[in-house]
Amino acid sequence: MTKIGIILGSTRPGRNGEAVAKWVLDIARQRPEAEFELVDLLDFPLPHLDEVVPPSLGQYQNDHTKAWAAKIAEFDGYIFVTPEYNHSTSGVLKNAIDYLYKEWNNKAAAFVSYGGVGGARAVEHLRLIMSELQVAHVRAQVALSLMTEFENFSVFKPGDYQLPAVETMLDQLIAWTKALEPLRGDAASA
Repeated sequence: MTKIGIILGSTRPGRNGEAVAKWVLDIARQRPEAEFELVDLLDFPLPHLDEVVPPSLGQYQNDHTKAWAAKIAEFDGYIFVTPEYNHSTSGVLKNAIDYLYKEWNNKAAAFVSYGGVGGARAVEHLRLIMSELQVAHVRAQVALSLMTEFENFSVFKPGDYQLPAVETMLDQLIAWTKALEPLRGDAASA
């Protein structure tokens, strides 16, 4: 069964991302084509990148890196739930991504973002990062405005008009995740 991780990319106190990630998870779990799991970066407290050897060599020394690598390796694809901070993604998400390399390779990713302009600029940065990590990112994304989808900028109240965007994103992500299976299989046997 295809397994997709929904990575909650904020650890900020009072974060909006938790409600967004749970909303995505609830919608995704209605799909029979894949299993979905929420991965909260709060559960993986990674210090600033502290591995001596570059991640591309896969020679992890620290237990926190090994635990993170094992979790990410479980998945065939990802949905990144990201805030937009200063026209980019969160530092904690970027740091978590930078810890690993091969665990990301030959998988697919989709994005759900939130912010003043729906988090669109954060996703543009994530797309560049994913390309370097050999992750196929799908075109469809869900962009949630703090002005329209959150009451007082903090209580998540998505409109039903967002559901088709989520479904399209899931369709594309599942299709690409399945299409990349042969590449993941070849990499595992190498």
